[in-house]
Parts: sequence; structure tokens; C-alpha cells
Amino acid sequence: MQRRHPIPRLPVPFSFFLCLLAAGPLLLSTAEAAADLPKPGTIRMAERLEKLAREVKPMENLFQSKERAAMLQAAIAADPALTNSSEHIFRCGIELLNAGENAQALAAFDSIAAMYQGKPELTTPANHLNLGLNRAIVYLRMAEQVNCLSNHNADSCLLPIQGGGIHKWTEGSHNAISVLTNLLTKFPDSLSARWLLNVAAMTVGDYPTKVPQQWLIPPSAFKSDYEIKRFIDVAGPAGLAVNELSGGSAVEDFDGDGFLDIVTTSIGLHDQMRYFHNDGNGSFSDRTRQAGLTGLTGGLNLLTADFNNDGFTDVLVLRGAWMREGGLFPNSLLKNNGDGTFEDVTEAAGLLSFHPTQTAVWFDFDGDGWLDLFIGNETVPSGPPHPCELYHNNGNGTFTEMAAAANLGLRAYVKGVTCADYNNDGRPDLYLSILGRPNMLFRNDGPPQPGAKASNGWKFTQVAALARVQLPVTSFPAWFFDYDNDGWEDIFVSGYKITNVGDIAADYLGLPSKGERAHLFHNKGDGTFADVSKEAHLDHVLQTMGCNFGDLDNDGWLDFYLGTGDPDFLTIVPNRMFRNAEGKFFQDVTTSGGFGNLQKGHAVSFADLNNDGQQDIYEDMGGAVSSDTYPNMLYLNPGTTNHWLKLQLVGVKANRSAIGARIKLTVQRPGGERVIHRTVNTGGSFGCNPLRQEIGLGDASTIKSVEIHWPGSGTVQTLTGINPDQLYLIREDSTKPEPIALKTFTFQTTASAHTHDHHHE
Repeated sequence: MQRRHPIPRLPVPFSFFLCLLAAGPLLLSTAEAAADLPKPGTIRMAERLEKLAREVKPMENLFQSKERAAMLQAAIAADPALTNSSEHIFRCGIELLNAGENAQALAAFDSIAAMYQGKPELTTPANHLNLGLNRAIVYLRMAEQVNCLSNHNADSCLLPIQGGGIHKWTEGSHNAISVLTNLLTKFPDSLSARWLLNVAAMTVGDYPTKVPQQWLIPPSAFKSDYEIKRFIDVAGPAGLAVNELSGGSAVEDFDGDGFLDIVTTSIGLHDQMRYFHNDGNGSFSDRTRQAGLTGLTGGLNLLTADFNNDGFTDVLVLRGAWMREGGLFPNSLLKNNGDGTFEDVTEAAGLLSFHPTQTAVWFDFDGDGWLDLFIGNETVPSGPPHPCELYHNNGNGTFTEMAAAANLGLRAYVKGVTCADYNNDGRPDLYLSILGRPNMLFRNDGPPQPGAKASNGWKFTQVAALARVQLPVTSFPAWFFDYDNDGWEDIFVSGYKITNVGDIAADYLGLPSKGERAHLFHNKGDGTFADVSKEAHLDHVLQTMGCNFGDLDNDGWLDFYLGTGDPDFLTIVPNRMFRNAEGKFFQDVTTSGGFGNLQKGHAVSFADLNNDGQQDIYEDMGGAVSSDTYPNMLYLNPGTTNHWLKLQLVGVKANRSAIGARIKLTVQRPGGERVIHRTVNTGGSFGCNPLRQEIGLGDASTIKSVEIHWPGSGTVQTLTGINPDQLYLIREDSTKPEPIALKTFTFQTTASAHTHDHHHE
């Protein structure tokens, strides 16, 4: 007999607890002290993380740039022979650049240039070009730190750079322009130098008029395919522009007060994760300490779900990605206590393991009403094994690992994991994006006998070749979404391989490129997919890291935003936004919407943070090496006249979060009836949207019906009497949608919101 959950309820608003605490000073101080003090599980995890960070060997961890630079400098000082080794000095210069020691890096590169002066036999043309590019990037980094970070504003680093993004201190960029001009004189075919020259010219207002015609990348290359209103970055005045390295972002109403909060992480081994509480007035408060999260550091990605079905959304922190054997850090499962605090229950839940990862997915693979967890770990070819993990939820706060038994214990460099019922058989399947190997699609075939438990022979079968979804061979993020609203889940997976930034330039110019391209696979409904990348206008070199999907303009068609780049400072490329043109193809709206930030972009969350019905976009920014920090961004949606609907689903027999639930909206628009499909999840494989569904309706003014297929339980509901522009709570055990009033507010968008200082915290 299937176990029923306790009757689900909305979490008690955190404001209620504050009212209780206000009853007396003694009670308030006691409660505050209790909240400030991390719980025992959190203390143990914090101690473990601190110890592991302290024991890291810098030469085994690519991102410990400050420590690596110091070690290389010490080696040069100890061995006079190394002072004449251009290879060693160059390596040291790169580490100094990554560490933010720009003057020292430039001195190292200049010393190599002096060695080469008049002695072309000492180097190759490729090395000469590479040295020049890195000298130019040092100057650009100097300019960035003075202009884009110290005097950050809403126009900073937006391609094409203009307005407030033009530098006030121009010496750095002019030095870079000089270096790049000399390089292009010697290497006129270098697309990397050409790209960087155009970017440098933008920073000083010389683009496009003062860029030599033969090296100009014309403004038409950056023109959007469709004009949308500008989304302004308001993270600074909202209190969200934390200036750190790359990390994860998760948006959710963690305390049940009706306002969406934000949790972020940063890859730095000593970087504290943060919990930003939405105060409902246009600002967020950093309540990390009050939430009991002090000491929980690191992490490149986050996942949210109610793993224990108690009505409060929990958080999973993923750690160690890209670091190989220097990244054997445990993940953290943070149980939401429902009172504004969290506790790390990783060890108690049976999830403690030590594998490098950044990707996972919550799904109820056996339909028992409890969310299970699949983690995609990173195994380097010829390196120690780090098999993927499948944790079955025991329904009592603990998990049992069973990946090998289910045929999911593969060893590969997994960079993206996403889940959906791609063949509509009622069982959720898995798609894995793998770096350097064909991607994998695991069909959930269930147990050998109907009704058998997960522990009794449950199997997944790898069918990627049969389904024709193995490309690209070198890929990173991926997701399922029904981009054309036909009721079948499609797959987007982005490439992650370029020779250098010249491959991006070539793609903008319509030239051949060796870079790995993105792929869009259309579900044909027969177990196979068709590659429609070219027809959908997505056959591009995008070099994507973090990303997610949502609905920019509430037209009912899913759009997506890509955070781009890689650890190399030379990879100065814009983040990209693509608008869905009624399921037919995608339009690049990067420049018209103001999304083309040239800094490294990571986790992305689409969410209506001010409850006005329009999805905003929060993006965790920054790179991986020590000095590559940048303020996180909140792009405020300027709004449209299109209608919308919000649905908060509450599972009873199905999992409480309703993850995997299929929603079918039938709406009436002036031109006739229309159907919109959605699946409850947190979006892409890097960054979390809220589980509360935010669905655009376009010009439809009437909702004829809402049909919900609940995962696992088989419950199917058809509901009527639902109106647009409203939030409804829908329980699996009730046919009456409950309207929930939401308080709206505005963010500061005056001139003062466009200029604000930041510091590295």
C-alpha cells in the first residue's frame, strides 16, 4: 500500500515567528542566539570543509592561483637557471595574472618579450602571438578593475560597450589597443587579436569609427534578431551584487512568506555560501548567519527540493567540480527547518561522499512519493574512478545508494544532468551531458515485475544512440523542455570546446570555426529525436557554463539565457539570451535586452522576484581563478501586457514538491484555442528556478482548464474556474484551486541604481 504523506500545508510565514519573538527581550535574545548558532550537523560539515581546504595542494588544484603563483616565484628565486626559462616565466606570469597580480604578470611577460627581441629563433609564431595576447589582457584587466569593478554600473561590460560602460580611466585599454594593433600587423588573420581589439576599442568609445576597417567586427554582428525592452541590472541597490567567484544560484520562498529568497555559493574553498532573504520592499537582507549556515563554504551549483516531504524546500550544495583529485569535497544536504534556519544533514542522511561534481537532479524514479537523487560525478580518463551515484529515498530522512544496481554507476566526466519523462510512459528518464564523450540518455525501464520495489532490480537502459541525442561530444549544460508546446519533452545541450576566443569571433562573423556547437533535439514522440539546431537558429559556438530557461515576455513560449566563458581570461565573450519565436526558432535578443555581459556567467535563475507577474533573471557571475570575481546581477523585467498564471503544486501521494508533474493549460485567445505545456522542475542543469510555476499566457484572457498529471501516483486532475494573473495553490487531494494573494513591490531603478561601488566580501 502506498504511503501517504501527512496532509501538506503551506509553511508558516517567518514573520509569524518574528512576531512571537517580539513578545519579550529575553525570548528574542535567546532565539537570536539559537538561530546564529549552527546546528551540530552544520558544525561537523564546516569543520570538515575547513580541514579539507587547509590540506589542498595548490599544484593539484588549478584554481588556487595565488598559492600556485607564490610557489612558482619561490622556485625561480631558488634556481637561477629558471630566470632564463621563458616557459617557466610564462607559466608564472599566467598564475600571477590569475591571482590578480597584474603588474607582476606584466613584468614577467615583458621579460620574455625582451628575451625574444631580435632573436626570432627563440620562439614560434604561435608563442609570440600568445605572449602578445596575454600582455594585452593584463592591460584590459587593469582597466577592468579600475572601471568596471570599482565604479560598477548597469552598463558595465555590456556588449557593445557604450554609455556608462565606457571607461573613465583609459590608459589600460589604450595600452591593450597598442599591443593588439602591433599583433595584428604581424598576424592579420588572428581572430583572437581582432576580437579583443574591438572590445578594447569599445571600452574607450572608439568603436566602431576608430577601428581599422580590415579589423572591424561590424555592429551588425551584434544586432539582435528581435527588439525587446532593456532589462536593467538592479542587484546593487537590492543588496544582491555580491562580488565573488563563480557559483550556484537558487531562488525559492524558503520561509513561506510569499516572497522569493535567494541562496548563492562561490567556488572558492573559503567562500561562505549566502542566504538572501527577500524583505518584500525592493531589498534583500543577508541572513546567512541567522540561518545557521556559517562555515559552509565552496560549491559551484545548487539544487532545491523538499526531500523529506515536510513542506519546506531544502537545498543541496554541489562541490569539487573541475578540480580533479584536488576537489574531493563532500556535497551538503541542507534541511530547511521551517523557522528561517537550515541544518546540514548530509552525513545523517547517508549522502556523505567525496567526489568532484557540480551536477545532480532530484526525481522520484520509482514513483513512491519520495524524491530520489542522482549525482553526476567527474572521472578523468585514466584517473581514479568517481562513479555517478543514485540515492534512493528511504522515506525516513535517509537514502540508500544503488547506482550500480540500476545501471547508472558510470564513470565519466559528467557536466550536466537533467530529467524528464521523454517517452511519456510515466517514468522519469535521465539525460547526461559528458565532456569529451558521447552524451547518454538513460530510459527508466522500471522493475522486472510491475509493482516491485526499487531495491528489486530497477533498471535504466542507455539509449542515446538509438534516440540520436549523443552530440555534442564536448558539452556542458543540458536540459529537457517542451520548447514547441506539443506535449513531448525536447533536449537542449550546449557545446563547451573552443581553440581560443577567435572561434567565438568566427561564429559572429559567419566564418568557419573549430568550436563545439550547441544542439537542440526535437522529440519526435516515437522514442527518437531530430537535430533541429540549424532550423532553430541555434547552431552556434556558445561556450556555455551556467544557464536556465524561462519566459521573458509571458508569451507562453520558453526562452533561455546562457552564462558563457571559461577560466581563461582571454575568453571575453558575452552572455547570450535567446527568445523563443512561437516554437519555430530562437531569436538572439542579447543586445536589445541588455544581457550581453562580457564577464563570466554561471548559474542562472528565472523568477518573478517582485511578484508583478514578470520573470526577472538572477545570475551568479565570476570565473574560477582567484581574481576573477564579478558582482552578481539581477535583471529586472520591464514587463509586457501579456497575461500569466502561477501555480504552487502540493503533492500528497506524489512527492510534496510535485517535481515531475506535467501541466497542460488550455486557454482561449482572440485567435482561437491554445495549449501550453509545463513540467514542474527547477529548470536547467546549472541554476535553480523556483518550484512555483510561473507560466506566460500571451494574449489569452481566459483559462478554459488546467490538467495536471501527478508523478508516480498516477493522479490526473482537470480543474476549471482558474483566472489569469493570479497565484493558485493546488493540492493533489483537492479539486478546488486556492487563490493566494501576493504582495507586489518595485525595485530601485533611478539613476542611483545605475552606479554603485562593490567590494570583494
